[in-house]
Amino acid sequence: MARFVRVGVTGSTGFIGTSLVEALTRRGDEVIRFVRPSSKVAPSAATIRWRPDEGVIDVSDLERVGALDAIVHLAGTGVGDRRWTKERQREIRESRLNSTRSLVSAISSKSLRCAHLVSASAIGYYGSRSDEVLDENSTPGVGFLASVCVDWETAASSFSDHSVPVALLRTGIVLSAKGGALKKQLPMFRAGIGGPLGNGQQWMSPISLADQLRAIQFILDQRLDGAYNLTCPNPLTNADFTRQLARIMHRPAAMAVPRRVLGAVLGSQLVDEVVLASQRVVPSALVERGFEFRSPDASSALSSALND
Repeated sequence: MARFVRVGVTGSTGFIGTSLVEALTRRGDEVIRFVRPSSKVAPSAATIRWRPDEGVIDVSDLERVGALDAIVHLAGTGVGDRRWTKERQREIRESRLNSTRSLVSAISSKSLRCAHLVSASAIGYYGSRSDEVLDENSTPGVGFLASVCVDWETAASSFSDHSVPVALLRTGIVLSAKGGALKKQLPMFRAGIGGPLGNGQQWMSPISLADQLRAIQFILDQRLDGAYNLTCPNPLTNADFTRQLARIMHRPAAMAVPRRVLGAVLGSQLVDEVVLASQRVVPSALVERGFEFRSPDASSALSSALND
């Protein structure tokens, strides 16, 4: 089994990125963080300054850092935190494509030496597919988010033209009390006013933050390429998820949130493609490679999340 010791991380101040940096550092890896001028992370010997929207990476930093065993590319504007105006959609798309193309350009110019790319994507790749079971061989869906994921993966996959193996992380709903969708839901459930979203029949594909981090490290250590669904093996409907969360928290969960209310707050497109999207995704490729989930279902993933 390969073991990486120098790992670059983009998006290292985000919800998943912050935890990944901590996990890699804890196990003894040297982490090099890509930082923007506006980043809270001060430039240091362990950072590479970049302006991905402009396609600029500081060449002197690249020369100083030298070769990286891998890069975990997580940079990208948040998808579900505000309405999808035309400007917001442009930011979502360009933040992902421009940052990825910046890395590709640096590799092609030989200023950035990297032996493996692990690049973020999302199960939004599949679109909303009702009850259909989706694995890594399933076709892409339709809609804005699906098109962004397809273009994002295409940009990342061009790394392979430079003999760099590329792994694509099609991440589901990452469960943690520290961030993401669950953190936003917890206050309502604690107050006893939680409930299903819409009719609750849409499929959800969650993963615990702990398993998300373990899966990324597994992919790094095995130097895997190809697409990987980062979801627990047992997806469930939103109604079932709601019941399980309410049971664990010892609270009622009868306050269903109608679609019209969600649409009024978030906009219909964001609601249809993210909040109420039905995505019954299974991690076939990870399981086939021998990865073992510590939280294989929503109940254990929620217990892990609430104990973070």
